[in-house]
Amino acid sequence: MHDTVIRGGTIVDGTGKPGYTGDVALEGGKIASVGGKAGPGKREIDANGLLITPGWVDVHTHYDGQATWDPVLAPSSWHGVTTIMFGNCGVGFAPVRNEDHSSLIGLMESIEEIPGIALAEGLKWNWETFPQYLDALDQMPRAIDIAAQIPHHPLRVYVMGDRAINREPATADDIAAMRDAVRAGLEAGAFGFTTSRTNSHKTPQGEMVPGRYSEVQELLGIGSAFKGLNYGAFGVNSDFDDEKVELEWMTKLGQNTGRPVWFLLTDRPNDTVRWKRLMAGVHKARSQGAMVTAQIAGRPVGVMLGIDTALNPFSIRESYQALLKLPAEERIKRMQDPAFRAQVLSEAPSPDLLRRLSQFRQYITTGWDRMFPMGDPPNYEPEAGESIAAIASRSNHSPDEVAYDYLATGADKFLYFPIVGYNESNHDIIRMMLTDDATILGLSDGGAHCSSIVDASVPSWMLIHWARDRTRGEKLPLELMVKRQTSETANFFGFHDRGVLAAGKKADVNVIDYDALRLHIPEVRYDLPMGGRRLVQRVDGYRNTFMSGVSTFENGQYTGATPGRLVRAGRV
Repeated sequence: MHDTVIRGGTIVDGTGKPGYTGDVALEGGKIASVGGKAGPGKREIDANGLLITPGWVDVHTHYDGQATWDPVLAPSSWHGVTTIMFGNCGVGFAPVRNEDHSSLIGLMESIEEIPGIALAEGLKWNWETFPQYLDALDQMPRAIDIAAQIPHHPLRVYVMGDRAINREPATADDIAAMRDAVRAGLEAGAFGFTTSRTNSHKTPQGEMVPGRYSEVQELLGIGSAFKGLNYGAFGVNSDFDDEKVELEWMTKLGQNTGRPVWFLLTDRPNDTVRWKRLMAGVHKARSQGAMVTAQIAGRPVGVMLGIDTALNPFSIRESYQALLKLPAEERIKRMQDPAFRAQVLSEAPSPDLLRRLSQFRQYITTGWDRMFPMGDPPNYEPEAGESIAAIASRSNHSPDEVAYDYLATGADKFLYFPIVGYNESNHDIIRMMLTDDATILGLSDGGAHCSSIVDASVPSWMLIHWARDRTRGEKLPLELMVKRQTSETANFFGFHDRGVLAAGKKADVNVIDYDALRLHIPEVRYDLPMGGRRLVQRVDGYRNTFMSGVSTFENGQYTGATPGRLVRAGRV
């Protein structure tokens, strides 16, 4: 008798082939059978009219700290994600010396906007090296499986000290020490190494991160740690200051090691050409024997602007500053006072406050044509005519009046600001990327940008938007959307025991009411350690999620089960 039989559902197995009706039987933590009529089960689930899919494998999150204290890792786990990977963008918490604890917290807070007070309270620091960090993660039971990559910035500081912080070139001895540390981490079970070469990542002091200008010889030297291994990938977040040079060293690294090299790719505002050049470079590298891949986002990376988020259009005005220390309810009450409204609207953005913001954040707080009122359920592909600027042009009000009056109605009101991935005011470029087999889906950023962005819901949204609800362009097959976040992400990074519904594979399974699948509007919570703030987003439609055959979520509620574990590369 099987442990569980899921009967009569539409099986979308993660391979990309058309869905079909049948049973899925789970036994001993693995899938016993798929399709046809299974034998009896101790528990049987009627899946008639429902989807049965593999659990989602999300390879771009930032739960590096949260995974050391939180067994649930929401909101990702709410959305059918059964495996997550962190250590992305070159940031993390190992290796580390005692004297550098606070600087790594500051770096993570600055780059990934995770509250420093939560990290300082939650992190136990019962490790120094990366293998010890993995051992610490391995001690904790959890709802979902986790995996880690080795981040460049803490590694560089660990080896080079202040010289890394000052961004001095690495010596041959430095490179050898970093290579050896990466090799030790890979042999202990890390799934790869990541670095960051972008001006958007800065320290709390406004300086560039330690690895920003690392020379090619340093990157190639570190990358040589992958030689001889049949697992592990090298990840890069780059501004592509010199596209030719960047693509050349990535190609060389892929050729030298035989391992995948991936970089983050999004289209940017007013940029309809750069991403095409970079994708052409990817295909050229592949033709030369290097598995270079672009990791892409399935929807625009969008900032939430609200009363209780990190930014809104009025947080750069002097009068509004007096509200920032008040609870959200008090802020709203003050904003609804006509005299206060008139005062704020009479003010221009403060030059001093603007100077404190990066150029990027200045753009977010002043780009009325890129701000859209977010409804419930949220619309992530609004038309240009729905922007604050367009609404204002059709009325007798200025854009800031329209935005102010909308936000002042409640803390559950948000303006959605798509930063990247929204050229031509639609998702057509993302669609082209999603249909290119030289890309891999990522960039959900679960656990990061806690007060600005909540894209951990992307796994659910891929089905809702691309396969079911899109109206402003062509949809994509449901089977492809499942494949892109199961077998493709799993196989790319070496999770070979999961990602498809097949006999003998790990029993990570979602049972989904596809017709009822629906995202809720994001909400702000203060439930991180020390009351740290974060945005979360709920979803309807997940009937069951199984991890290793154990029921972890039922009708959106956590069961309390902890079958999850640390997954070590080379062991699956």
